[in-house]
Amino acid sequence: MTDWRVKSLDAILATAEKKSLTRTLGAFQLTMLGIGGIIGTGIFVLTSEAAQLAGPGMLISFVIAGVVCALAALCYAELASMVPVSGSAYTYSYATFGELMAWIVGWALVLEYAVAASAVAVGWSGYAVGVIQNFAGIQLPTALVNGPYAGGLINLPAVIISIAVTALLVVGTKESASVNAVLVVIKVAALTAFIVLALPAYNSENFVPFMPLGTSSAISAAAIIFFAYIGFDAVSTAAEETKDPQRNIPIGLIGSLVICTVFYLLVGVGVIGSFGAQPVYGPDGVAPYPGSPEMAAACRAQGDIAVVCSKEALAHVLRSIGHPGVGNVLGLAAGFALPSVILMMMFAQTRVFFVMSRDGLLPGVLSKVHPKFKTPHIVTMITGAAVTIGAAFFPVGQLAAISNGGTLCAFFFVALAIMMLRRKQPERKRSFRTPAVWVVAPAAALGCLLLFGYLSWTAQIFFFGWAALGIVFYYAYGRSRSNVARGITEVGELDPDVPPVGVPPLPGGIHTPGGKDA
Repeated sequence: MTDWRVKSLDAILATAEKKSLTRTLGAFQLTMLGIGGIIGTGIFVLTSEAAQLAGPGMLISFVIAGVVCALAALCYAELASMVPVSGSAYTYSYATFGELMAWIVGWALVLEYAVAASAVAVGWSGYAVGVIQNFAGIQLPTALVNGPYAGGLINLPAVIISIAVTALLVVGTKESASVNAVLVVIKVAALTAFIVLALPAYNSENFVPFMPLGTSSAISAAAIIFFAYIGFDAVSTAAEETKDPQRNIPIGLIGSLVICTVFYLLVGVGVIGSFGAQPVYGPDGVAPYPGSPEMAAACRAQGDIAVVCSKEALAHVLRSIGHPGVGNVLGLAAGFALPSVILMMMFAQTRVFFVMSRDGLLPGVLSKVHPKFKTPHIVTMITGAAVTIGAAFFPVGQLAAISNGGTLCAFFFVALAIMMLRRKQPERKRSFRTPAVWVVAPAAALGCLLLFGYLSWTAQIFFFGWAALGIVFYYAYGRSRSNVARGITEVGELDPDVPPVGVPPLPGGIHTPGGKDA
């Protein structure tokens, strides 16, 4: 079948082999890179969503999600060391499963990145509204800070930040490493302050019942909280710039995941122990799904005092236990740090579009460069419009779940790809080899399937609908116009793996599937 045509790894690597990368990164730098990529919207915002699904049992959810990410990370590292080019899971799939599966994975990444950016924008909105209220004493109208799911009309702050980031990407504003380092310090300092102040207020009675909604609820929460971990791939994509990658890549991957898991568990214990994290229930005695109209009604009925009802969970807890000033500062810190996450997500989205366009699978206009700003302005504006619409009308939990669907799809195929390449091309150079690959890779694939199975039905339906739409587009356009279909296998004059001049580089390397600061 021509639909399974494979793009040779040698063709994919033709450009990468021309690059001269200096190996300068050690284990410490990689670990810090991973921490910076992981800590973000997930822990600042989705803690309340996880608590509504699992109560105090969300602590187990953090561990489950962290283990699945660790398994996927080890698979990712080997493939990144073999194929150090952009496109990541899309590129790996092209080289192993062929064009049709590569298209499906690339299409899933489009879903992942754009929806993730929307989710971060909504998360930022919650903290921004809290900051405005607590610092300036201004109460914004509910209709303008909530989507229809929560009794409002539009999430205007989320719209504003989405448009602002889109404009920055079109103009080509660059993020410097120093700015990102400052943002990492702000995020870590905010979480540390929360832990230091919340743990002394610990009350063991708040942990009872530990799993009020049953044992499986911890897996349901893990499917959402998974969003809090993705971003570790910044480590794996730095394989070609790492000293002694066989030693330092696993240290950076596992080290950053372990450190962030410990942080997350301490934050979770602080939230539960100091304030409580039991779900709220509707009039029928059933705990509604986070982000649903029923959830919004249940929160209004009990005065929005529960942590599961807060859009700024950590700041809400600190204010409630007697530290309003620090809570406000934490909200301010989140407000400063999270816009850079939106920028990275939208940048990653444009890069996937850009690579697929250069491969001929998407219209060439998507890789058109602005004559003045030298950025892919058309694809950036299309991405910005999609992100803005999602942020304007949908809740953060559903957006995160939908994004996770795309991420889990990409991770699943990465796990399959590493096994196939081990069988078909065992002699190919690997600067990093996944340990116990025949245990790690199948476990990663099964873990992804498990979490996908526990996503909300809305997220699952959205994912399969999006995939079906993508297949229709592939047969209508990409199948006959791809470079492989036309016999173009060598790298052209323009490198598909290098963004146009002026496109802001991602800090610390190229982000790939799930390459979002969650």
